Order: sequence, then C-alpha cells, then structure tokens
Amino acid sequence: MKRKRAAGLLAWTLVAALAAGAPSGALAAGQGRWEKRASMPGKRSEVAAAVVGNKIYLAGGFGDSNHLLEYDPKSNRWRRRAPLPRMVHHPGAASVGGRLYVVGGYRGGWGPIDYVFEYDPKTDHWRGRAPLPTPRGALAVAALNGKIHAIGGAGAGRQNTGAHEIYDPAANAWSSRAPLPTPRDHIAAAVVGGKIYVLGGRIDGSYARNLKANEVYDPAANRWSALPPLPEARSGIAAAAVNGIIYVFGGESVFGTYARVDAFDPRTRAWSPRAPMPTARHGLAAAALGKQIYVLSGGPTPGGSYSGDNEAFTP
Repeated sequence: MKRKRAAGLLAWTLVAALAAGAPSGALAAGQGRWEKRASMPGKRSEVAAAVVGNKIYLAGGFGDSNHLLEYDPKSNRWRRRAPLPRMVHHPGAASVGGRLYVVGGYRGGWGPIDYVFEYDPKTDHWRGRAPLPTPRGALAVAALNGKIHAIGGAGAGRQNTGAHEIYDPAANAWSSRAPLPTPRDHIAAAVVGGKIYVLGGRIDGSYARNLKANEVYDPAANRWSALPPLPEARSGIAAAAVNGIIYVFGGESVFGTYARVDAFDPRTRAWSPRAPMPTARHGLAAAALGKQIYVLSGGPTPGGSYSGDNEAFTP
C-alpha cells in the first residue's frame, strides 16, 4: 500500500509540474557527458567568461567579489587574479590578441554602464579602454576577426536596445553595425563559420517575457537573419560552440531554473536535445576549450541566487 501511495504521489507531482509549466529541461535527455570539476573559490551569478590561451577567465557578477578568477582545466585549479577596476554585474566578455575584454554591465542596482576593461594575463594588469557608445548590461559579447561585437541588452530603466557596436582593440575605437532585429536582454552568443548567433533572451528585464529568438549576423553583408527558434523560451542562458555546433545551457523563467541543454546545427538549421546539466542554473557562463565546454557559476533559483559550480560538458 505504501509503495502504491508513493508511486501515485510521484506521478501526481510530475503531472502537476508539467501542468504548471515547469522547465522541461529537467526531464530532457540526449547525448553528451557531464563531469563535476573543481568548484570556484566563491559563489556568484550574472557573470561573464572567456578563454585566453589555455585558461578560462571569469569576471564580474553578483556575490563573492570583483576579483577576476582564472581556471586551469589541465590542473583543475582556480586562482584569484587582479580585481576589476570597478564592481560590475551582467557584463559581457571576449578575448582578442591574448587579452581579455570585459564590456558593459550594471553597477549597483540596474544602472547601465559604458565601462570597457582590458586585462593582460602576462602582467596581471587591467586598463580602461574606449567606453561602450551605448551603456547597457545583460548584453551579448562575441569576438570575430580580431574585433569585439557588443549586441543587444538593456539600458536605462531596463529598456531593451538593439544596439550593435563593434570594438577594434588595435584602434581603441567603436563603430556601429546593423542592429539586432529583436531587441532583448539576458541573451547568449556564439560564433560559428564566421557568423554570430544570438539566442534567447527576455523583454525589458522580465523573465516572465522570455523569447525563443535565434538570429544570426553575417558581417560580410552587415545583415541579420532569423533562424529556427529555441525549443523553449528562456533567458539568463549561456552558449558556446564546439565542432561547429552551438550548445545552449540553462536559463530561468517564472517556473524555475533550467537544466536543459539544446544543440543547434547551423548547417542543417535543426535543434536537438543533449544531456541536461547536473545543476540547473541561470546567470551562468560557458567557455569552450578543446573538446569540452565548461559551464560556470550561476544561480540555482530564479532571481538573486549564487553558486560556485563548475561542470564540464563533452558533446
């Protein structure tokens, strides 16, 4: 009798969760393998990360501190590096020419900033660079052909912007490009085949207004195109590409945080599920190094929550 009651309770819980619109990533299945790696030295969320050389650098966010964190996958060790010149959360990050660039974000509450900081791992030194023309946070940042693209996000009053601005580190100068067709924030970006893919997001900072948007930018034509949407609308996601496939991790909605992982193949324009993350999170970062993607930090519950999680995904 107790077993029947337990089975019935489990079935009812699953049905209720689905009826309530719980994140389906918790139930998704697919290819890929996950491995727990060394946890971060502190807990954070709403962070940014990028690869420089053979190490991963994680910057900004809520929580622990404004120290830059350096992770060496080979030794599976973290160390603190020089702190950012200013505390920021919801920034973007990319690397060009062996240096890390941290772009935009918010300071304090939700005041958008135009900060651009350059970090040299050889000297453990930061310096300020030409400011972002459109101050904003929760944007997408991607490096392509030696330049850094700052795309979308939200500015004053958490109002969305489609601004697409490109930074040339050699000239320390910004210029404008075709705006993002669907302005949104808490988005993710990945580069495949010389094009930038911008995925997911939300309207004006509200995760009750998540989107499935998937749009690609062709720099040769300075033009955006719409692609098959994400299987499930979500924001606060992370993305990275390995072997020409884009992987989208986690996120949040009014129903909770997501463990789901979706893979997009630009060649076939098709989505497919992958093995879900061991730990559902939003406001996380993803960085590809070799054949693995390291999914870092993030909040386990919607809104202000933190973690030091470090989970490696092998497609």
